[in-house]
Amino acid sequence: MKTELQVDITYDQIVSLVKQLPLNEKISLSKELEKEGIASRLSALLKTFQTDELSLETIDEEMEAVRQELYERRKH
Repeated sequence: MKTELQVDITYDQIVSLVKQLPLNEKISLSKELEKEGIASRLSALLKTFQTDELSLETIDEEMEAVRQELYERRKH
């Protein structure tokens, strides 16, 4: 049996509770919040670059063109 509990708590109450934590738990909480922030920023960044327009074949063709151009420059 699973019981779900929901509590309404304000930001100020959370801050007050965090201030009561021992230093090592504050550090641990800080790290967890940082991970969450980094993860959400990374997800947003990856979403920005997500596209259906580029296929692996298109990327390979562009890479080969750039490699060929660099090779030609070195020859001269």
